[in-house]
Order: sequence, then structure tokens, then C-alpha cells
Amino acid sequence: MWKVPNKPQNMALLLLFVLVVSLVAADEDAFIGVNIGTDLSDMPHPTQVVALLKAQQIRHVRLFNADSSMLIALANTGIRVTVSIPNEQVLAVGQSNSTAANWVSRNIVAHYPATNITTITVGSEVLTTLPNAAPVLVNALKFIHSALLASNLDRQIKVSTPLSSSIILDSFPPSQAFFNRSWNPVLVPMLKFLQSTGSFLMLNIYPYYDYMQSNGVIPLDYTLFKPLPPNKEAVDANTLLHYSNVFDAMVDAAYFAMAYLNFTNIPVMVTESGWPSKGGSNEPDATVDNANTYNSNLIRHVLNKTGTPKHPGIAVSTYIYELYNEDMKAGPISEKNWGLFDANGTPIYILHLTESGLVLANDTTNQTYCAAKDGADEKMLQAALDWACGPGKVDCSPLLQGKECYEPDNVAAHSTYAFDAYYHQMGKAPGTCDFNGVAAITTTNPSHGSCIFIGSGGKNGSFLNGTAPSMNSTSTSSAAGNAFMSSILIIKVIIWSVFFS
Repeated sequence: MWKVPNKPQNMALLLLFVLVVSLVAADEDAFIGVNIGTDLSDMPHPTQVVALLKAQQIRHVRLFNADSSMLIALANTGIRVTVSIPNEQVLAVGQSNSTAANWVSRNIVAHYPATNITTITVGSEVLTTLPNAAPVLVNALKFIHSALLASNLDRQIKVSTPLSSSIILDSFPPSQAFFNRSWNPVLVPMLKFLQSTGSFLMLNIYPYYDYMQSNGVIPLDYTLFKPLPPNKEAVDANTLLHYSNVFDAMVDAAYFAMAYLNFTNIPVMVTESGWPSKGGSNEPDATVDNANTYNSNLIRHVLNKTGTPKHPGIAVSTYIYELYNEDMKAGPISEKNWGLFDANGTPIYILHLTESGLVLANDTTNQTYCAAKDGADEKMLQAALDWACGPGKVDCSPLLQGKECYEPDNVAAHSTYAFDAYYHQMGKAPGTCDFNGVAAITTTNPSHGSCIFIGSGGKNGSFLNGTAPSMNSTSTSSAAGNAFMSSILIIKVIIWSVFFS
């Protein structure tokens, strides 16, 4: 409950609040993560990036490097981090065990466990974008794993390498899929490594490019996860499995391609997938509406554990490409417009995720509120409540005895009122509904009786150009696998045309 606090108690609680770190429970289920590219002319400071991640309840991120300032900002947040060895470093790491060991020491051991690093990706789409490094790719994987083993981190941190889906040939029907055989000398030992270390086959899947290159053969609805009548679904004649979207077909094609090489127990993880919100005159389907539809449906598809026709109920963890629009990207207009947010943290569009929990909670088609988390530590709640009603400048007079929001007289109810008031007075800016991990965004209106919360008037807040002041402060690979080999494109279009003619 809130009362006008005495200063010694208040200061002690605030000190406790600063010192206690909120732990995030381990996610055992499939997850949605987000890629964080940095080709922005005005790249937000790492602390601003982390504030946005926390405000959006994003618990898994993939970095395209191992930037120390970002890893430091991610420390003690509980956010699970995938770090990457850039393609330009793969050759050096794959040719020298000591180089790999130094890389792990400098970029992993120096930050773990404060920063919750769970995965290392060695390059990205190396086989198709940097083929001269392919002969040492498996060595690079093994050397990095050996360095983790030497530091007793091999069980905590997995090692893999993202592949372009273009290396899977004859991808429809999925049961006929196989890897480009010219890469088997690399893929077979790679799959053995992934199997022996309990790691993932990482795949970048871009239905947008399949659709664009099909010249109208693949229906747009089929790429966007839109509901299809059974007679419009693609049917694998060998398995009689029905496919209602390109994403599932590509994931199952990967499983069948691995089975063709006698690997049947390696899980697939999708390291990049998304849809651009803007394109040039020759990219008419790169629109806000299509990007919103694809990403919203993809997130729902993963979090609802739909699975694929080959593996129903077994969802595939997926990283959305990407967090920010990267205005410095080379190439067509679409290359600069894959992000969910602009550099200020403003959503490019409002995802439709009212049934998908709190992740990426930028859905304001329904009003959002800030509430105390169920089961949150009462001492931390009390400290956060005192901060909101003090330095946070929330008018907490409705919480005084005899006032409209006094009942129920408990710290969780009072905290919810104060958290929500602060959240709305700050314009629902990134980081303003966190309170060191004891608060979360919700679409459930916490108003009760005569206690009407600020956000109940139906006005939607917007993200501000910046981040909110800290409670602890006194002051205010590009979609690079997008280049498909022309011969593969022709084959894929012919195959798809058989099923959508």
C-alpha cells in the first residue's frame, strides 16, 4: 500500500530496489526473437535499444557482431542473446584455434554470465555469400566450440551458422527437397557437428523473395499466412500433407533435406524472417499492410505452437528481421525498410497481437496499461511504488485512505495504479513500464469501481522520440541471403507453378 513515506525507509527501499536484479525465467518453449542491425545513420545508444527491448517484452535478440557496448547494456536484463562472428572474421577463426579461443575470451567470457549469451553464430549464409570461407566453416564451428568447452560454457552456449534457404533445392513438395549437392562436403560434417553438440540447423527464410521471384505463380495470401480454403492449399503428393504457407513448407523442406542425408534429430531454428514495409516502384508488395500481416501472423504462428505439417505442435523458434529500419543499407528501397521500429523507437506499424501475450506489445488497437506483475516481490513493488509517487512525479493522492483508489489496500493494487499513471504521463515511451522488472504492459483495463485509470478514456499513447528517465537516475547479414542463384530461381518457379496453376 502507498502512504506518504518516511525518508529513511524510502531511501533504504530505493537502495534495495537498485541493487536487486530481476531474473527472467528460462524459456523452454519456442520463442520469437528479433535481429538488431546497426546500419542506421542515427543508431540509438545501446541503453536506448535495451529500453525498447524491455518495453516490448522482447526476451531474445540476435546481434550481427559482438559489440561490447551492446553486450554491456544487455547485462543483467535476462534477455537471451545470440552473438555473431561476422563473415569477414570467419576465415581467420576457421584457420586458427588460438584466434577462435581469443575471440571467445574477449567476446563471451568477458561478458558471461551477466549478459545471458545463449548462442554463437559463425558467419551468416557463408556458403552462398562467402564461398571461399566454406572449406574452413566447420573448423570455425569446432574451434569456437572447443574454446567454450575449455571455459566450461559448452553446455550453456550453442554454436551454429545460419544458412540461406536457397541451398535447399527442389523445395516443393517438401518431401522431395535436398541440399545443393555441391555443398555436401561441408554440410555433412556440419550436420554431424550440430547433432553431436545438440545445436540447431539455422535457416534464413524469406517468403517475400520467393513470392517476388515467382512472377505471380505463388499466391500472395500463401506467403502471408492468410487462411486458405483446403482446395487452395498446396498438397505434397508423396506425404499428402497440406501446406497453407510458404514458411512451413520451407521449414519442412529443411527437415526432409536433412533426412535425405540421414540426419533426423536436428531441430530447425529460423534466424531471419520478415517482410519489408516499403519498396520501390518494382516492389509493389513491400507495403506496411503486408509487413504487418506477415509479421503478426508469423509471431502468432510460432507462439501458438502450431508447428508444421511434418511436425505439428512443435513450433520453430524464429528471429524477426529486424528491430530497426536500416536507412544506410545498400540496395533497393526495400532493403532499408524491414524494421519494426524507426530509430526513435516509434513503431512502423502496430502489430495485431492481442492473443499472443506480451511480446512486442506495441498493439494499441486496444488500449494498453501498465500493471504490477503477478507474483512480483513485494519489497521491490513497494520500492517502485515509492519511486513513482516521489521522483516519478505521479499524483498518488487517489491512493490515500478514503480516496477512490485506496481499496484494495495492498501493494500490488497501489503499484498498478502508480505504474499505469507514470506509463501514460510519459506517453507510453519505451522503458516506462518496467520498474526493474516488476511491471508489464497489458491490454486488460485495471480500473475498478470508482477508481478509473488514466488510460481508460480510450486515447492511445504514442512512443516519444527518446527513452524515459531511468528509475535509478535523478534526471529526467543483411536480408543478404536475398540473392538467389538464377538457375535455382527458375527451377523453383517451375515447381511452384505446378501446384498453383
